[in-house]
Amino acid sequence: MSSMITTATWVPRGFAAPFPTKYNFDEAEFERIAELAKLQLDDANEDLEEAQEQEGGAQLTGDAPEGTNAKSSSREEDPNPIDIDDDDLKEYDLEHYDDDDDQPEGQRMDMFGNIKSLAYYESNKDDPYITLPEGQDEDDDREELQILATDNLLLAAKVEDELAHLEVYVYEDGADNLYVHHDIMLPAIPLCVEWLDLPVSKPNVEKDSTANFVAIGTMDPDIEIWDLDTIDCMYPNTILGQGGNPEGEMKKKKKKKAKKANDEYHVDAILSLAANRKHRNLLASASADKTVKLWDLNTAKCAKSYSYHTDKVCSLAWHAVESTVLLSGSYDRTVVAADMRAPDAKVPRWGVESDVENVRWDPHDPNFFFVSTENGIIHYHDVRNAPSTPEASKPLWTLQAHDESLSAFDINTNIPGYMATGSTDKTVKLWNITPAGPALVVSRNLDVGKVFSTTFAPDPEVGFRLAVAGSKGTMHIWDTSTNASVRLAFAHKMANTPEADVEDKLIGVADDDVDEGDENGIGAGEDEAESMDED
Repeated sequence: MSSMITTATWVPRGFAAPFPTKYNFDEAEFERIAELAKLQLDDANEDLEEAQEQEGGAQLTGDAPEGTNAKSSSREEDPNPIDIDDDDLKEYDLEHYDDDDDQPEGQRMDMFGNIKSLAYYESNKDDPYITLPEGQDEDDDREELQILATDNLLLAAKVEDELAHLEVYVYEDGADNLYVHHDIMLPAIPLCVEWLDLPVSKPNVEKDSTANFVAIGTMDPDIEIWDLDTIDCMYPNTILGQGGNPEGEMKKKKKKKAKKANDEYHVDAILSLAANRKHRNLLASASADKTVKLWDLNTAKCAKSYSYHTDKVCSLAWHAVESTVLLSGSYDRTVVAADMRAPDAKVPRWGVESDVENVRWDPHDPNFFFVSTENGIIHYHDVRNAPSTPEASKPLWTLQAHDESLSAFDINTNIPGYMATGSTDKTVKLWNITPAGPALVVSRNLDVGKVFSTTFAPDPEVGFRLAVAGSKGTMHIWDTSTNASVRLAFAHKMANTPEADVEDKLIGVADDDVDEGDENGIGAGEDEAESMDED
């Protein structure tokens, strides 16, 4: 079975409910799902009508040809019929098998024989043969679903054969344990995942309260938002886009709509999502339809649409201080830093040598940002030095991090200067960014195939944990603080420095057969001559 993890993200500690609730399918929920699913049902009916029209209106009537006995034609005559007059069968009196015979007086025949001997109790507590107390099974299930305050959730978008779903992992750092808590079925191949701390379309909950939700972008043009604290859900809480508006103009078959960009919803795959942590009701989305859209999660409507790029927009990042400034990268080989409050203003634009893969603000100095590209290069720019034209862009430094596409990239928010990169060359590299530029600390092949996701844990207690996943469909968490080269480079930033002889710690789920001893590593001392060009 072929599988892959396309993207992953962490959930900070303290947001997950200690005991997630089971999905409750009541009448109100049924009506909500019926409305949200109406568009898909209309699509299916129109598909059926189109198929019938293409076949010339031919219909299957099921009538048998004239002069033919339908009963006899549907089955062949049995060559060995049963003879009910057979002497061996007569003793069973099969002809009167179903007749109701009066039972002899004084004797009652039941399915279970002498049923009067059975004892009944009003409560299971009074029955001596029932030893398990009532509700114990429910209590056991509740304990299995429990999430502790010291646990982290890790969300991984996974594809197995033709099945797409979001796996919700629980990482127990103290026990070195990683397991799948529950999963969510998805309609198409997932491409991006963004955690939300706002309750979206959740009844009887204050809009400003904190919550544990996830927004998922797929090959479909709609964005699904799910409640991570409710398991076995049948349908998302909200759908942003055309699929979430079955009424009014949205009744028309969406497949028939021309794939033309508009101001209300996306018409192509969702490639990136970015939640605004200061204005919590705002979610930005980037699409293959070349637009960036800003969604109001309180109304589940598109607040504004932007067309800053001429090709697919693949990555987004909100500025940490100027919370209305959004960084966007595109396949048109440009990066834009735009203020969402001024959609008509001229935006600063930087150019790179190939398609953009990821953009990130420097979490320790918001005046700078990173850009990773398809040819394995990372650019580091000062947002205050905007070029007159994209071609005139001059980064502070560039780094040839990998020889192939730089498909995964992250900056540690807890440890200044700590950067991780992953590539389709199947390697993960850790970097120490110094005033002179980035220096390679260690390179590893973690046996996840082509690397599609490298993300640092968000909490200081697990700041050195790196989640890595890729084309083999396995998720691993690398405790990079156990690596000798990492300890050497970041010893002054570690609260408790591990012993020198500790081996690299790599944690996967129980089903993942990972032989840590087979991993090939290159220490910083073995390869410090990584090419880097400075401008």
